[in-house]
Amino acid sequence: MEENMEEGQTQKGICCIKCLGGIPYASLIATILLYAGVALFCGCGHEALSGTVNILQTYFEMTRTAGDVIDVFTMIDIFKYVIYGVAAAFFVYGILLMVEGFFTTGAIKDLYGDFKITTCGRCVSAWFIMLTYIFMLAWLGVTAFTSLPVYMYFNLWTICRNATLVDGTNLCLDLRQYGIVTIGEEKKVCTTSESFIKMCDSNELNMTFHLFIVALAGAGAAVIAMVHYLMVLSANWAYVKDACRMQKYEDIKSKEEQELHDIHSTRSKERLNAYT
Repeated sequence: MEENMEEGQTQKGICCIKCLGGIPYASLIATILLYAGVALFCGCGHEALSGTVNILQTYFEMTRTAGDVIDVFTMIDIFKYVIYGVAAAFFVYGILLMVEGFFTTGAIKDLYGDFKITTCGRCVSAWFIMLTYIFMLAWLGVTAFTSLPVYMYFNLWTICRNATLVDGTNLCLDLRQYGIVTIGEEKKVCTTSESFIKMCDSNELNMTFHLFIVALAGAGAAVIAMVHYLMVLSANWAYVKDACRMQKYEDIKSKEEQELHDIHSTRSKERLNAYT
């Protein structure tokens, strides 16, 4: 009874070791980093855009344009919908990359088992490499684009800080400098205005600025995750390619050994018949 229990525990331990050995840890780390970066970018970016709308309406006295005219508020709404799509798309893409990592790891570890590496599997791995490279370039563009509002809010934060440090200065922030409004529409606030003082004293400006910074950090984390995925996928592709060559070599070697064995058996039978 005790021997059966010990054998059962030993088998369970072997199964656990095999399960742990089949986990693609590199892909798992990259997936966690990707989800964290996308979550920071989408969550903080969405809230920062909402805070930007409140700042423009409250302190810059901007209103939504009636009709089908595309203004800054319409663009912000479009960016929010893009954020929803990015969150959903990369949630699915992270799962697909994890599944690919599991199958590639299984293909390498069970090379001589029931699971065989096929041409379709190699094509899927190459497709993921190309797609991940495109997404990495896209996230680089997103990171560069996200740095623009960080730069604008940094300028605004600097003006607020300088206005409090130096009395009697009259600094102004004109939205036309950043292309938010048209040239003919003057929307600016100066340090001598009451709305500017209220904006600098409010927590909304500080919160929106830091939310954009966190969103920028999230986009950077997504870029690092894409680079990590590229390294993992490239390594898996190389391992699978070498494994395929080794598999072909072992098949040819086994076939030749079988032929040599058949030839040796035939000659032995011929000698035995000739002797008898």
